[in-house]
Amino acid sequence: MSGPTPGGTRTPVRQEGDGPVAVVHVVRGESDPGPHVAHGRPGAAFTAPVLDLDRLVWPRGEPGPAFQVPVAEIVDLLVETGEALRADRDGLLAEALERMSRVSPLPAEVLERAYAVLWRSFQRHHLHAQIDQELGGADVLDGWREVRLPEGRIAATRAYPPRLVHIIAGNAPGVAAMSVVRGALTKGVNLLKLPSNDLFTATAVLRTMAAVAPGHPVVRSFSAVYWRGGDDSVESVLFRPQFFDKLVAWGGESTIRGALRYVGPGFELVSFDPKTSISVIGREAFASEDDLARAADAGAADATFFNQQACVASRFQFVEGTEEQADRYAALLCERLGVAREFSSAGGPRVTGELREEIDVLRSLAPEYRVWGGYDGRGLVIRSPEPVDFHPDGKIVNVVPVAALSSAVGHAGVATQTVGVYPDARKAELRDALACAGVQRVVSLGKAGGMPPGLSHDGFYPLQRLMRWVNDE
Repeated sequence: MSGPTPGGTRTPVRQEGDGPVAVVHVVRGESDPGPHVAHGRPGAAFTAPVLDLDRLVWPRGEPGPAFQVPVAEIVDLLVETGEALRADRDGLLAEALERMSRVSPLPAEVLERAYAVLWRSFQRHHLHAQIDQELGGADVLDGWREVRLPEGRIAATRAYPPRLVHIIAGNAPGVAAMSVVRGALTKGVNLLKLPSNDLFTATAVLRTMAAVAPGHPVVRSFSAVYWRGGDDSVESVLFRPQFFDKLVAWGGESTIRGALRYVGPGFELVSFDPKTSISVIGREAFASEDDLARAADAGAADATFFNQQACVASRFQFVEGTEEQADRYAALLCERLGVAREFSSAGGPRVTGELREEIDVLRSLAPEYRVWGGYDGRGLVIRSPEPVDFHPDGKIVNVVPVAALSSAVGHAGVATQTVGVYPDARKAELRDALACAGVQRVVSLGKAGGMPPGLSHDGFYPLQRLMRWVNDE
């Protein structure tokens, strides 16, 4: 590789007044001063520094900056970074939040609350949970763990630092923080591709870390830049085994399929695939009005996480009972969809014209179908005899009555990430069948949002998967 490539329009753009918003790049732990080029489309334009691809890779012939840094030191740095994010003394998160409101589909109030809790990912007990539960302890990161083999043989294994490219998702700011934490704990070198719907969170986190410990080896191990997804002039150069070990990709089907073009010997894909989530509500919800109200509120909490933009957000809810009981649940659910929560707003995006046409047809098919709510974004519920054949989105939930919760299992598959169950006591009877169907998480209804550190994510342990495992036999 040689020379810079813009990954966008070559004409530099100056920032004046209400012009295109400026995106900050971080390259090897330092902010890249420019020059800027234009990206985006009219009405959603932004500028970002020209890419110098040579500076985004680390030579294979030498270890990365943090390869030999003790895990305890990395944990201390991440904890300090979390405290700095919480205080935001330099205003880096405030700056990112202001700019995010111009590119994110999420309401400003949801973004503000999400930014206010980014520091939680950097808590010491969260970091140790990942190290201890996913890797079995820090010893395998700091050196070679002795392993006793059959017949008395002794070997050693090490989780060696990797070289990673992260294509991060922008549907929730926590993804950027999570990616930085995981990348730092691996001790590896990390290149983060900024998504067009979150151009600012990752760099705000990295700039905060740089302010805490300027020039620290972990700080120098990170770059975060933007290029248009699928830009072959960038990706065909960077996505090579001579530069990186693994491509860590979040996103929709087109993102994952695009990433697969580059996978080959020595360059592995670690994929957080596109997922959807569902809820199952047992007949116990109808034991009393209070029980039904609690179930409906929990179902609404799961359906509105990040205004239904996150993979964990429930879109289809299966109710064990009669059609009349499902209607009672649906009516209460619709009321609760319009309630503001920590990671959702009372109102959401207005229902698109295409979806509205689909729903108008269903309204005309009453009583086989029933619809509660309007198209203003405060929430809408469709009760139908079978799941609808379109993707509910923007605080839309499809309620389906079933004779038994076991019947709902047939509607789960490998693309189903999370299943919320009410009441808790019903989880044990369903979890094996759900796992067999392909589901990755079974949770108490209302608890779908967020993933506890140290547990599997999308069916695997991320930190374990990111490492390069090397044996001494």
